Amino acid sequence: QVQLVESGGGLVQAGDSLRLSCAASGRTFSMYTMGWFRQAPGKEREFVAAISWDSDSTYYADSVKGRFTISRDNAKNTVYLQMNSLKPEDTAVYYCAAPSTVVAGPMDLSEDRYLEFWGQGTLVTVSS
Repeated sequence: QVQLVESGGGLVQAGDSLRLSCAASGRTFSMYTMGWFRQAPGKEREFVAAISWDSDSTYYADSVKGRFTISRDNAKNTVYLQMNSLKPEDTAVYYCAAPSTVVAGPMDLSEDRYLEFWGQGTLVTVSS
């Protein structure tokens, strides 16, 4: 069974940075695209970023482009989300997600295709 465990959330001020981590286990991590999503209070879940298995391809939501960077370390079975220039509107629970199939690419995850596994989430709160 695939397990995803996020960490790194917290309370920061606007303009600060945070790095989220997602440790994966239960299958060959290096074969799969990975993604980050978030859900703000009272809002629907939204796509944030995704990265291909070999890090060659990344895809970002327009709202975070230029501020957030997704990366991965296949040797450590971990995917990261570096968040810079944080804004109050970035406040949300951030979830790591993995697809059901190796054919899923970053754009597939951005369009909610093939999503199957989720972490428990980590809360990011950005104060103004």
